[in-house]
Amino acid sequence: MITYRHHVVSLVAVFLALAVGVVLGGGPLSELGRADDQQAPARAVTQQARLAAGYGDTFAAAAAEQLYDGRLADRPVAVLAMPGADDSTVAGLTEQVELAGGSVTGRYDVQPALLAASEKALVDTLGSQLADDLGAGVVDAGAATYARMGQLLGVALATTGEQASPATEETRTVRQSLAGAELVVSPDGEAPRAPAVLVVLGEDGPTPEVLAVLDGLLSGTAETSGGVVVAGTTDQARSGGILAALRREPVADMVSTVDGTESTLGQVTAVLALLRRLGGEGGAFGASGADGAVPLG
Repeated sequence: MITYRHHVVSLVAVFLALAVGVVLGGGPLSELGRADDQQAPARAVTQQARLAAGYGDTFAAAAAEQLYDGRLADRPVAVLAMPGADDSTVAGLTEQVELAGGSVTGRYDVQPALLAASEKALVDTLGSQLADDLGAGVVDAGAATYARMGQLLGVALATTGEQASPATEETRTVRQSLAGAELVVSPDGEAPRAPAVLVVLGEDGPTPEVLAVLDGLLSGTAETSGGVVVAGTTDQARSGGILAALRREPVADMVSTVDGTESTLGQVTAVLALLRRLGGEGGAFGASGADGAVPLG
């Protein structure tokens, strides 16, 4: 049976497809082979593209609350911001989480040193020390450097349960150690651990070194949390972008990915992907998503 929510999600997907199609038709490719006297029609098409894209955002904003149906109630989200993550995007995602009935337990800012190949020795030494201090069974002490650090990130901000959990002594130890090593800045206070983690990509390019680090961190975090969604921009999902590259890495099977999160439509899609991830299903969504524009489940 097709529910109202499925109907609205399908409409959002249609509007996204239309917006993307018009943008491509009215962009640089549309000028190839055209004479100067065709510039005016081209400008008109570009204006139509802007209107179509804006309409998609307006529609998504109006339909979002009905799509969410309060399904994030009692299921908070932790935001893990990579270096250079856009503050307005984080604010927009936070607003959508709250509209879905949830809350953001805190924003955790990854510092450039955690992604720097030159700091691998520091990351490895600290990860090994923390694994020993926490004791057996908390994280895999024998895991690779960044996978182990990803597991520790999960201990710091996430839980594998379905609801929030209070900060534990292990949580405090990891947060303080990561902050002291200038690897991750945690929110002030006793922020609870969240079942869902929303990762907002930053400005790093898809170099082999950065990809290897992110693959390890994200896979490790996925093992010690209820679910991870990685959010990036439209440009980051295109050829040569960091999100496009991550979608080809092994971690893509462990996390969900969403592009276009500089827009309201993309931010709504990211929260729908969170709900899907918490339900046990992943996928790649957005204008460049292999599994469609918007999660239908």
